[in-house]
Amino acid sequence: MVGYRARIVDRELSTRLASMGAVIIEGPKACGKTATARQISASEVLLDVDTSARDAIAVDPRLVLEGAVPRLIDEWQLEPAIWNHVRRAVDDRGTPGQFILTGSAVPADEITRHTGAGRITRLRMRPMSLFELESSSGEFSLASLLAGEADPHAADSGMQIADLAREIALGGWPGFRGLDTAQALRAVRDYLEEIRRVDIERLEGRRRDPEKVTQLLRSLARNVATYAAASTLARDASGADERMKHETIGDYLDALRRLMIVEDQPAWAPHLRSTYALRQGAKRHFVDPSLAVAALRANPERLLQDLKLLGFLFESLAIRDLRVYAQGSDAHVLQYRDSRGVEVDAIVETAAGRWAAFEAKLGAGQVEEAAAALHRFASQIDFERSGRPSALGVIVGTGYGYRRDDGIFVIPIGALGP
Repeated sequence: MVGYRARIVDRELSTRLASMGAVIIEGPKACGKTATARQISASEVLLDVDTSARDAIAVDPRLVLEGAVPRLIDEWQLEPAIWNHVRRAVDDRGTPGQFILTGSAVPADEITRHTGAGRITRLRMRPMSLFELESSSGEFSLASLLAGEADPHAADSGMQIADLAREIALGGWPGFRGLDTAQALRAVRDYLEEIRRVDIERLEGRRRDPEKVTQLLRSLARNVATYAAASTLARDASGADERMKHETIGDYLDALRRLMIVEDQPAWAPHLRSTYALRQGAKRHFVDPSLAVAALRANPERLLQDLKLLGFLFESLAIRDLRVYAQGSDAHVLQYRDSRGVEVDAIVETAAGRWAAFEAKLGAGQVEEAAAALHRFASQIDFERSGRPSALGVIVGTGYGYRRDDGIFVIPIGALGP
């Protein structure tokens, strides 16, 4: 396909299709699911635009399953009855690589109550990372850091804080990256407008107040990369005349998670030497920091006028990229906080138990502070039970990449990669 940018999940999709009957690619709208699936599919049906296919499903869902394989069924959740027929077809055919389903919303649990275990596997897809956008050299490979094999370095790429502000504001949406800055900012705002006015209501099948959704989105943007509880968001999102209920906030947050617009960052639970109590609350991030910028109706210039907010958004950018890179290493991205105030922005842990810890700091002048925090954190982990970290690192916005004398890596985000 002309103009397709290679994605880190391309290889994972091929690997999973070789062993499973069907793969569901899940991710927010416009992150590139259909384009990625089309690189490997042999036939397709697009349920969001093909009304005749949707009519056929009402008569006999098996009709849309016929075609060369792998067969792409795009936006399958619009006709959830297809789930059980895909599951049955995989059983009947008995060979892997039959179907690729894509979806930009998670249906209610009862729709997939008949398990796809052993037949269907789920593959998460997110907006593009800086490495995929060719804005990172990838000289600091997360996979190598997790393996404990890396001793990389990186020259100064020349990326400046203004460049990072633009990357954060425009985001990793492949369809918007060919636009100029003003057009791309408008496209992300329009995207969020569609979420608040149409998608939440369609997902839940009930009337929702777009203004209340807007208030929540702005509150989430103001509290991005923090531990703000639902009660805090409720207070922050409430207007002068009406206070939003805690239950309403919970419902809206659940809908935003199901649309894969908001993604929580759970807590890591290591074995501790100390008696510090762990705090298990999750951090909240938009799936892409550009959505926070859009919710605040900001632009790169305004971000540069509020460096504190830009710092939180930079952390969210780092988490987005770490999640994309970690998935390829069968790892997930967590965070740490204890009762004594020790926090670590990201813990990347593999299924095999290897782990690495990272702080994200916009300015190079914050490296010493971040390194001290990492040492404090590491000093209270019981390595006999949790294992030693494969790497400790500070992800920074600009400058050089190297390993300090104390073993901590300084990693420019423009050099981080899979």
